[in-house]
Amino acid sequence: METLSSLADGFAVALTFQNITLALAGCFLGTIMGALPGLGPSNGVAILIPLAFTLGLGPTPALILLTSVYYGAMYGGRISSILLNIPGDEPAMMTCLDGYPMAQQGRAGEALALSGIASFVGAFFATWGLVLLAPQLVKVALLFGPAEYFALFTLAFATLGGISATNQAKSAFAAALGLGLAMIGVDTQTGVPRFTFGEVHLYDGIDFLVAIVGLFALSEVFIFLEHRGSPEEEKAKPKIEIGKIIPSWSLIKYCTPTMLRTTVLGFIAGVLPGAGASLGSFISYSMEKKLVDPKGKTFGKGDPRGVAAPEAGNNAAAGGALVPMLALGVPGSGTTAVLLAVLLSLNITPGPLLFSQNPDVVWGLIAALFIGNFMLLALNLPMVGLFVRVLMVPPRILMPVVAMISFVGIYGISGSSFDLMVMVAFGVLGWGLRKLDVPLVPVILGTLLGNEMEVNMRRAVTINDGDYSILIGSPLTIVLWSIAIVGFILPIFVGGVLKSKMKSARDQEAAQSD
Repeated sequence: METLSSLADGFAVALTFQNITLALAGCFLGTIMGALPGLGPSNGVAILIPLAFTLGLGPTPALILLTSVYYGAMYGGRISSILLNIPGDEPAMMTCLDGYPMAQQGRAGEALALSGIASFVGAFFATWGLVLLAPQLVKVALLFGPAEYFALFTLAFATLGGISATNQAKSAFAAALGLGLAMIGVDTQTGVPRFTFGEVHLYDGIDFLVAIVGLFALSEVFIFLEHRGSPEEEKAKPKIEIGKIIPSWSLIKYCTPTMLRTTVLGFIAGVLPGAGASLGSFISYSMEKKLVDPKGKTFGKGDPRGVAAPEAGNNAAAGGALVPMLALGVPGSGTTAVLLAVLLSLNITPGPLLFSQNPDVVWGLIAALFIGNFMLLALNLPMVGLFVRVLMVPPRILMPVVAMISFVGIYGISGSSFDLMVMVAFGVLGWGLRKLDVPLVPVILGTLLGNEMEVNMRRAVTINDGDYSILIGSPLTIVLWSIAIVGFILPIFVGGVLKSKMKSARDQEAAQSD
């Protein structure tokens, strides 16, 4: 009853004109960001962070806007997948397998609407999972001391590369780079400047938001500048008729068991640190195919259940990833790592005390997720035609807008030209890392959690009179270290197999469509 009472208070916070307007704007912009190939939720949220701060929004409104963008981008990723066979982001990759064949059969509108309904089901039940699970996880988190938090942060670094990582060594390098960046500034314990090279602006360290906007948003602009004028620019012009938009009741009923099963799978995948929506989407599609079409007669050839499964799975995973982020302060996915940076920039510390110290923020956010889900369902069914036209916007128009928002937003927040130069440097760094296929999320996570990780390690060792054995001195730390080791090693053996299966499934589908 206490949880339901807190949720009711959250609706009282969320149901204001400003917050409803922001949720609607976030859902709309997020769907557009998700629909544009290559952007995805992480980039979408990063691009709009400067806008949220430039508008002078408080903590709750800013988070409502950005989480609505997050959910909207998860919805929008399926549009280019179904119409163009180009995933808006990695979680939408599995939607191509049956969504594009449905579009080729003249059922594009039906596939888009069905994927919107599946996304709603996955996100709606995942939000209920967040309501029920996060407060319970908080009670467990209150048992954590400095040594346990150090082990938990190590777990986050070890697993954030996740099953979808192409190379764990590159993930480890990215995490080390992020930790190195976190050390820039004045040492909080000794007061000695570290890696500042005499630059006064670096005494406070590197601003999270500057790093995030540079790595994600500006690097996207640099990638565009590199490939401008290429034939790929012309690919974003759908040539497929939408057809009937509203799916029949019998089709929805036919796909309902699939949606419910894959929602559970996706949510579990999202709660696991580092697994995220990519794994949720892949597991949902694979398990459903083995369950209902073991001989492969219909899946991959335009089966509606092959659209519903990954969409419900990846949206449920998006909701599940918020659980460890809010309850433990450990992001469950790349996008929640970006949202974690926003919370820290607003002087709000995620973790066990968030629910007691900032209940208006956390419950207002959760209530807004429920509202945003219904908004997204209402937007995605009648406005399919509009979102399809967004795919026709050429990158040469879109990317200057992204660059303008980035520069104006960051300057509006800090008023420092030095921060603009740092942002450009991070943009070049992000461009280089993407060229080398090094993941960006561990860099951000290192920058975010590096200081907290160092503080907790020093505190634990100081409490134990300089004895480092305290870092593995309790059953909980041993469990966390064990999970971290398994989480880092397992993808080396399993991740390659999963990635190759995902790639072969797409190649096979592409060959069939040709």
